[in-house]
Amino acid sequence: MNQIPTEAQEQTTLFQWAGMMAGKWPELRLMHHIANGGSRNAIEARNLRRQGVKPGVPDIFLPCARNGFHGLYIELKRQKGGRVSVDQKKMLLALNEQGYKAVVCNGWEEARNTIVEYMS
Repeated sequence: MNQIPTEAQEQTTLFQWAGMMAGKWPELRLMHHIANGGSRNAIEARNLRRQGVKPGVPDIFLPCARNGFHGLYIELKRQKGGRVSVDQKKMLLALNEQGYKAVVCNGWEEARNTIVEYMS
């Protein structure tokens, strides 16, 4: 039985693909991961909140304006089993209202297709 890749594996594959496609779309070199999640101890979590870390911020940002959007945010989930939190839903809605394209993608291939559509 095939195992479903982890979110980290999906994201690694997406960034490998983006690196290969940067010849076609140099803007992909600007794409980056926002290390907002993960487990932290209480003191570190409190310090990060003081420094501006906010719950619900999407995993990936492509700071490239296209098709009337200021940039593309992707909340990347596993192909199966990923859950979008209430904070993530609120943040995605707020980002869309501010003129960004902000979406949830299940798996790196869906994220790749979203980026290709966005860049075209």
